[in-house]
Amino acid sequence: MPLVHNLTARIRQATQGFANLVSNNPRAIVFSVALVLFVWLMGEVNQVGMFSFDVSAYKFFVLFLRRPWLTPIMQSISELALPVVLLVMLLAVEVFAPGRKPGMCATVNLVGITLLNLILKEVVQRPRPDGFRLIAETGYSFPSGHSMVSMGFYGLLAWMVWHYEKDRFVKWLGVAGFGTVVLLVGLSRVYLGVHYASDVIAGFCVSLAWLCVYTKLVAPLFLGEHGESAQT
Repeated sequence: MPLVHNLTARIRQATQGFANLVSNNPRAIVFSVALVLFVWLMGEVNQVGMFSFDVSAYKFFVLFLRRPWLTPIMQSISELALPVVLLVMLLAVEVFAPGRKPGMCATVNLVGITLLNLILKEVVQRPRPDGFRLIAETGYSFPSGHSMVSMGFYGLLAWMVWHYEKDRFVKWLGVAGFGTVVLLVGLSRVYLGVHYASDVIAGFCVSLAWLCVYTKLVAPLFLGEHGESAQT
């Protein structure tokens, strides 16, 4: 029995230690997991081409879910990551968001995400899905540009709301709203047949890793003392 008791105590201690590690270093944990998953996906894409979950996603979104009434909705959701929509959102951020230069903060973030996506596409050069596209798209497929931009841009807005909004209900509502936008944009790209599911997941991962660094090192430079207090 003493052996069982000691083993139980060690397991409890290890579990508590891991919980403390996660709670004290959430940004580092998210960055590490997102980056490792992205690197793994990029390596596997070059080796195997398509994943089994790419095939499953195709069967669900293309063969099962597509409906004439749903297609225009998905097209509209996908357009939330278009330049004209993002420009309007940038103007709104500049006018309504707190901090010294919130618009510039969001702009630099968006430009960085876009350039990173172009570089990664050229490195991997994965062709887009062929034969079941509902809209015309050019360029390479991996990682999804719309998914990267939506996670990078709307993810930054979610971070701003989380750190600056005082009302708890509005804070959770804002984060949930922006998070839903990000998820739906990614799903719309698979539904429309212009990306594999792995493209979308990779786009989310690399932008999530980017945001971990950007919100820690760069955003406070633009947001002034508001940004500095948000790091805590």
